[in-house]
Amino acid sequence: MNDQETQQAVGILNRIMEHELAGVVRYTHYALMIYGFNRIPIVSWLKGNADESLAHAHKAGELVTLLGGHPSLKIGTLLETEKHDVGDILRESLEHEKAAVASYYELLKVSEGKSILLEEYAREMIVGEELHLDEVNKMLRKAGDVQPFRS
Repeated sequence: MNDQETQQAVGILNRIMEHELAGVVRYTHYALMIYGFNRIPIVSWLKGNADESLAHAHKAGELVTLLGGHPSLKIGTLLETEKHDVGDILRESLEHEKAAVASYYELLKVSEGKSILLEEYAREMIVGEELHLDEVNKMLRKAGDVQPFRS
């Protein structure tokens, strides 16, 4: 990768890091706002997502430093919608994860054919995020629905 491409990759990785850190806050908040009979498994799932987001942020930050960049101290956008129904939380999660996938695709485009390390990282993250999107999508479906949820 040339210097310009490296700087572009660092910028994308920093945005990924910021987005994933916002996910830590978002999923932690969601876990605190769950009430009702299914609270325990949903809270556990949300806490797991917060932990996963932190691991993703750390991985992106490590790649920033590997490329000679400076990891961002910023955090991605956090909007309090005041909607705390499990369905609302899952729909917000779906949108958050779609934005993450878009960033990983952007990194793939920049690194493809130029850095196996970044290319494979982006591909691995896309696979994980798309599987996560599918999981959330299935949670949003009514029992027996086989068609994907459309937001």
